[in-house]
Amino acid sequence: MFGTYLLVLLGPGSIVVASLLPFLSPTEALFAVALTFGSTVASVILLLGGRSGAHINPAVTIANVVSGIFKRNLFIQYLAFQLGGGLLAGLTLKLIFGAVSGSGVALGSTELSAGATQLEGLALEVLGTFVLAFSALSASAFVTGRLKQAALVGSTLFFLILLIGPVTGASFNPARSFGPSIFSGYYSDQIIYWIGPTLGAVLAGVAFRSFRPRIGVGGKNVKKNIDIVCVC
Repeated sequence: MFGTYLLVLLGPGSIVVASLLPFLSPTEALFAVALTFGSTVASVILLLGGRSGAHINPAVTIANVVSGIFKRNLFIQYLAFQLGGGLLAGLTLKLIFGAVSGSGVALGSTELSAGATQLEGLALEVLGTFVLAFSALSASAFVTGRLKQAALVGSTLFFLILLIGPVTGASFNPARSFGPSIFSGYYSDQIIYWIGPTLGAVLAGVAFRSFRPRIGVGGKNVKKNIDIVCVC
């Protein structure tokens, strides 16, 4: 819950702050937001990965369950605390930015760009979540060292936001979209940010499960001793 809280507070908060800084160009604002999300995820993996797996995204937890490397009986508990962290972060954003003049970005809520259709947005959220979740699963299985795992997953999110953020807001995480939307009252197209990440996560879990028996590290089967790491 704490990890999700940090992500949903700092990530969407950076969107609000960027909107209040008129000297930032759209490209600079996008870079700053992507860097905030990516570095927050990497930091949470470093701080909490050894204790909780740094699961700060329901979609990645789904991918872990589908891939068979996470205990199914913990899924509901993790989901509840992830959504709880997102709600607490949304409340905090409301308390900090709710009365700020010009913060017309719905507390950093995810939204489709003006030229994007719902189908396009859904497809991009599925694709982005697939890449992010597969990156997290691969980091757990094939990357040694928490710092390298954090760098891989954080940088993956950073580049995905640069590529997809201008179109969908680059959620890939229902908890990230949930908190800001609830406390800003912005609900347009929010179903996309539940369906898209869920489908992308299931596909990533299935793909990883099918590849895992055939891909080894040092000639060994990777089924043993997998460290689970998260992500946004």
